[in-house]
Amino acid sequence: MDSGNTAWILVSAALVLFMVPGLALFYGGMSRSKNMLNMLMMNMVCLGIVPIFWYVMGYSLSSTGTDNGWIGTFDNLFLSGINITGEDGGAGLRDVFFALTFASITPALISGAVADRLKFSAWLVFVPLWMLLVFTPSWAWVFKAEGSGWLAQRGSLDFAGGTVVHVAAGAASLAFVFALGKRKGWPNEAMLPHNLPFTVLGAGILWFGWFGFNAGSAFAADGVAIQAFANTFIAGAAAMMSWLAVEKLVDGHATSLGAASGIVAGLVGITPGAGFMGVNGALGVGLVAGALCALAVRLKFRFGYDDALDVVGVHLVGGLVGGILIGLFASPASLGGDFEAGLIEGGGAGLLFEQIFANVVVGVFSFVVTFALVKALDATIGLRVSDDDERAGLDSTQHAETAYN
Repeated sequence: MDSGNTAWILVSAALVLFMVPGLALFYGGMSRSKNMLNMLMMNMVCLGIVPIFWYVMGYSLSSTGTDNGWIGTFDNLFLSGINITGEDGGAGLRDVFFALTFASITPALISGAVADRLKFSAWLVFVPLWMLLVFTPSWAWVFKAEGSGWLAQRGSLDFAGGTVVHVAAGAASLAFVFALGKRKGWPNEAMLPHNLPFTVLGAGILWFGWFGFNAGSAFAADGVAIQAFANTFIAGAAAMMSWLAVEKLVDGHATSLGAASGIVAGLVGITPGAGFMGVNGALGVGLVAGALCALAVRLKFRFGYDDALDVVGVHLVGGLVGGILIGLFASPASLGGDFEAGLIEGGGAGLLFEQIFANVVVGVFSFVVTFALVKALDATIGLRVSDDDERAGLDSTQHAETAYN
């Protein structure tokens, strides 16, 4: 275990952890003032539920064993056998908790889609069940030990979780809002963000933390980490500008919400390919992700699904864009890596096909299982607050607090 690499990974884990309160501010500012604390709580409680789940069973079922490409083993329940006295000097324990930070933010992403109408108690039940039924097997397919997951074995690439985190959470968000239904008054009633400075601040915290998310996924303080760091910077910048350009062309003005959303769209887009392409590829991913996500967030009005804070348009679409564009821009020559080159970089169409296949498989799996899970929860414990509670706001009715006096 190299001490320099370990220091970087531990710092990166802390950066990813910091993304959760950043996401809470990003979403909270986009919410109405009467639901601000509820949105903060839905995000922050993931830092309570998911670490315990990961410690008890999540890591073992998602990451261990090499004989089965579909799911892990029961060998390391409660992190049995993973400690600092082993031959690796604690590297295994380090990696468990780095992965845990990724697991923690994934269900938090979904909270933005179901804002303003979900019982907090239902969220507390949904999160661990979704982690078990959707996130755990998806992680195993892509990131299981020694590349033994079945999608990884086929040859698909995901550097830092574009498929497992963003596509899975985005597809789950779409399923959830279909099953949950629309907010009262949407889309006829204006439901505008109440604190855009919080949203911009949250976007800045997310960008800051994303350097750990992407560059830390190199698992070393090396050239690949530097490339992933650079790509994360360029993609976020390019996506912000392309989102603002679309806003200006379509609506006639550029907005602070568009700038913040564009940054996040670019960061989502570069996540799967951050360590597989050069800066030119990252620029292309950012430009495409920003423009397409800016257009995709408008689809909810056309098709009538109430994705309250644009999780589907940013995370599902951005994750798909980034994952698929690996098939064009993957550049082993730039990274010195042992992986297939993308179509533009002199490779064939094989990688492009595998990227499409892997992202569609995870997206469809997450959508179907989430829809069934949400319907089952609705039939048993119920999901929505009452009409009166929704009108009054979830801060007072679910938490007996208000964000502002």
